[in-house]
Amino acid sequence: MLPVSAILLSAGESSRMGSLKALLPWRGSTLIQYQINALRSAGASEVVVVGGYKSDQILSSIQDQTGVVAIANPNYYLGKTTSIKAGLGNLSSGNSTILILAVDQPRPVNLLSELISSHITSGKAITMPVFNGKSGHPILFSSILMSELMEIDEESEGLRAISRRYRESMNLVNVDSGIVNVDVNTPEDIERARQLFEK
Repeated sequence: MLPVSAILLSAGESSRMGSLKALLPWRGSTLIQYQINALRSAGASEVVVVGGYKSDQILSSIQDQTGVVAIANPNYYLGKTTSIKAGLGNLSSGNSTILILAVDQPRPVNLLSELISSHITSGKAITMPVFNGKSGHPILFSSILMSELMEIDEESEGLRAISRRYRESMNLVNVDSGIVNVDVNTPEDIERARQLFEK
């Protein structure tokens, strides 16, 4: 495994979907299990899953897996930054790279592997995928930014504030798939994501 820690955010209420996105069927499994497997297969030595809304249902589905830490964020309703910081606070020490991804952003293993490899090789503080000029997810951070990451809040737009700060020196990776810009919020989004995965 590579010196990479992944934070998988799964704390939202899935209001537009109408059911818990994390437990939706996806490529022979659930969306959350697929994401965990993809991150681990791409080289992440650990995946910290952060639940919030109905976290008991979500986290119980992924218990006792090697390399997976499942935690509940009781303050999830205060915004995504609280879940990111909860995940950061549960990372093991020593890993040089932090990858942050939401459970409703399914990404293929080869893409995750490409981004991780590019980030480690680049030596840059932040790596971000780009498709047709539009930046996407996941975002990878050097652990040297840990103190700045722990200070994010909703008022300053969370991770966007750090990305803007380092924009000129960021490692931007051009990719050939719009999947990096997909968030699965509706049934229509699921179909689009499936089509992109098939390509």
